[in-house]
Amino acid sequence: MVRLLLALQVCHVLFLMLHDWVPLGKLNDVKAVRAENPGQRLLWTTLISSMPYVVPLVGSLVYQGQRYPHWLWIWLWVAYGTLFWGELRAWWFPYFFGTDEKRVERYDKMFGRTHSFLPRRNGIEPNTLHIVLHAATLGTLVVLGKLTL
Repeated sequence: MVRLLLALQVCHVLFLMLHDWVPLGKLNDVKAVRAENPGQRLLWTTLISSMPYVVPLVGSLVYQGQRYPHWLWIWLWVAYGTLFWGELRAWWFPYFFGTDEKRVERYDKMFGRTHSFLPRRNGIEPNTLHIVLHAATLGTLVVLGKLTL
């Protein structure tokens, strides 16, 4: 389970650092994301959003094969719990309950040409790449739960 937790952390950090920069065919649209986040804004957004997950990943690597310290468990729970809450607020609440037109327009610009398998609801269509991330985040929380019980 600890190895699975480490693998999920690596996936999250790689996703957060690369998904807006590396073209992945129909899974992302880096040109559209850059158009919505001009200049250095995207770089700063990437760095700021990645750091809360890089720190526990480094901690997990440092303590690999040992008992994790209490601070690391807390950081993992807070980081991934917050991430999952953010994913719900950014994608799933608008998808199921609706959102403002500004968000719909922004999502259409950034993700409108990416692959999605869910039907459009309330103007929102979660793309496949983000759904994979959200499933991995939920999986991380499940693994954390099993490891800390």
